[in-house]
Amino acid sequence: MKKGLVTLIIIAAILIGGFLWVKGAYNNMVTEDENVQNAWAQVENVYQRRADLIPNLVATVKGYAEHESATLENVIAARAKATQMTVDPANLSEEAIAKFNEAQGELSTALGRLLLIQENYPDLKANQQFSELQAQLEGTENRIATERMKFNDAAKVYNTMIRKFPDNIIASIFGFEKKGYFEAQAGAETAPKVEF
Repeated sequence: MKKGLVTLIIIAAILIGGFLWVKGAYNNMVTEDENVQNAWAQVENVYQRRADLIPNLVATVKGYAEHESATLENVIAARAKATQMTVDPANLSEEAIAKFNEAQGELSTALGRLLLIQENYPDLKANQQFSELQAQLEGTENRIATERMKFNDAAKVYNTMIRKFPDNIIASIFGFEKKGYFEAQAGAETAPKVEF
């Protein structure tokens, strides 16, 4: 009788220990998944801030640079495409993030062309509202870089957790999948050529 009770206590202790381990691992994965989704929300937030600045910037440029309608239309079209591109936080795959990044990159390129217009229009360059919008846009670009870095950091912690043994077993049982990263744009590794 004593032997059976000891065996029962050992089995109960193993089951309770196993349950506590699974519970702890699962809850840690949920926490890290939420951290990744929160970081993604912040990335979307700063991209939205940039998108919100663009109509004011376009309106300001339009008043001075009437002959630049193609550039203005490109910015508006790129903004529309970028704001329509959304990624489900539950599906932050590398492919989804790459598509989102591509749309945002097209908008960045169009904005760069828009900002170059000021060189041809001295009155626009001297306009206080344009200068303020340009400064806000620069600040937003810095925020975008910071939030992308924070997202990549959160995704790295999560991805590392779900790949480590024995947590990878729990991750596969409960369907925790790897999150994608923001990566540098194609050609970013090549330094631009400067000629004088």
